[in-house]
Amino acid sequence: MANDHLSSKHERSKPALRPSVRGTHGMVSSGHHLATLAGLRILERGGNAVDAGVAAGICLGILQSDIVNFGGVAPMLIHLAGSRKVKSISGLGRWPRLATVDYFVKNHKGTLPNGPQRSVIPAAPDAWILALRKFGTMTYEDVTRDAIELAEHGFPMHHFMSNNVKEEQESYRRWPSTATIYLPGGKPPEPGDVFRNRDLAETMRTMVRAERRKRFAGRDAALQAARDAFYKGEIAETILAYHKQHDGLFRREDLASYKSEIEDAPMVTYRGYDVFACGPWCQGPALLEALNLVEGFDLRALGHNSVEYVHSVVESLKLAFSDRDRYVGDPDFVQVPMAGLLSKAYARARRGQIDPRKAWREMPEPGAPWKWETGPRKAAGGGRRPERLSAGAPGDTGDRFDTSYVCVMDQWGNAFSATPSDSCGGTPIIPGLGIICSGRGSQSWVDKSHTSSIAPGKRPRLTPSPALAMKEGRPFLAFGTPGGDVQIQAMLQFFVNIVDFGMEPQEAVEAPRFATYNFPSSFYPHAYNKGLLRVEDRVDPKVLETLARRGNTVEPWADYSWRAGGVCGIVYDAGRGVLSGAADPRREGYAIGW
Repeated sequence: MANDHLSSKHERSKPALRPSVRGTHGMVSSGHHLATLAGLRILERGGNAVDAGVAAGICLGILQSDIVNFGGVAPMLIHLAGSRKVKSISGLGRWPRLATVDYFVKNHKGTLPNGPQRSVIPAAPDAWILALRKFGTMTYEDVTRDAIELAEHGFPMHHFMSNNVKEEQESYRRWPSTATIYLPGGKPPEPGDVFRNRDLAETMRTMVRAERRKRFAGRDAALQAARDAFYKGEIAETILAYHKQHDGLFRREDLASYKSEIEDAPMVTYRGYDVFACGPWCQGPALLEALNLVEGFDLRALGHNSVEYVHSVVESLKLAFSDRDRYVGDPDFVQVPMAGLLSKAYARARRGQIDPRKAWREMPEPGAPWKWETGPRKAAGGGRRPERLSAGAPGDTGDRFDTSYVCVMDQWGNAFSATPSDSCGGTPIIPGLGIICSGRGSQSWVDKSHTSSIAPGKRPRLTPSPALAMKEGRPFLAFGTPGGDVQIQAMLQFFVNIVDFGMEPQEAVEAPRFATYNFPSSFYPHAYNKGLLRVEDRVDPKVLETLARRGNTVEPWADYSWRAGGVCGIVYDAGRGVLSGAADPRREGYAIGW
């Protein structure tokens, strides 16, 4: 019994590796210091948080183009000062009209092959421009100036990208267009080598030229012209020609008709804070449900990273992931019981299923949120409880390098949070463009009964999922991370580190983390690792021993494992008017403010 209340207080006695960065005029935190700096430069030029966030996000698609792609995804959350609302921009592509489960069964034996066949429509270019049009103040040319410079003239290769390219180099060699850029001279670039993507610079210039031609028609028309150059103009023609040559599924109408959606972001309250995420086209609702579940525990009294704390959080996450697997998918195709899933009463009912002394060794059964749903019930989404839970590549936990993050708060009270993504290991670079077409089809199921099955025009269930928290109608915290299925787990721990344990932002980022894998991975082939719990080894070994006795298969991570995410965040102290930024030393993140 004594071990059940052990707390790893020794790791909190150590100072953070970095200080929290503070300022009063503006703050940017992102997955790479040059992207962060690009965002701050926009603020210095008079842009708002949205202008700065878009600039930094596009730069991440150059500086971390192995894990964030200009032709990938860019889900985001935006709060404009004085509105008391948070809006989401989906920034997620749809399957082309020719994509069906039957197509993959007939032509690929029920698998999702590497290559253009797993591509969904590139969403990021449309999403960035939509954010500028509706919430920003600057032109496309303004916000891409630094990105074009970095792509054309290059930047010093960093260790994280160099190691990733080395690990994935055989995947890159499959396509000459990818190898030409990422394996110059036939070898992965070393740290310190100047890395360029001149084709991507020209792609962005093509969009800038289109904007310039319409500049006298007004800002809105000019931004639309930049967008249309990608989806209807010469860039689209190049994409379509490549897909035709390589048995891809894209057709002209798929690109021309794509548009990202602006929506009211779903929200839950947590100890007086309003926490917002993106909708059920991504895993954002699972974060909100998990927060509802852990709110019922006195986490501070349990002790940070004690047995009881870790057990309560992990078992809550298992419930949220079970509901994610059963109910969460593109709401244009399935009715997702959002009101039920985010109900406090539903959380109380689900929380009652947690055994305080025993861990689930398999994914729990999904709950019944329809009881708390408002309005008429249609279909619950999904279907049978499938046999696939025992399938998947042994040992593949779905950990991914891909994805980055950026958040911005400015002096006027605007806030921006985005999680751009997409790697180029499984989907080829389009020759001459320097981009991939989003490979997020890998987050769909070749299974008609699954909520996130492949279907024409349907969106995969996306892992990237930014978050914003508000207090009394004003921004309090913007936060997010890369990490696939670890994302919402790292984000939840960061959030409660601040709200429940009163940690400084940088201390909250650096605190030891853990993650469960007791569910089907979001990534094809959707591996399922029963009972697996990974914990950074700064946590007291006696805590890990007790967690193992409760039924978890405990595996240690290194002290600061990149697999535990790369959290970035900004906290606003309204009382003092101070912004505090934090970024994760586990990856390449940096925060800068003024």
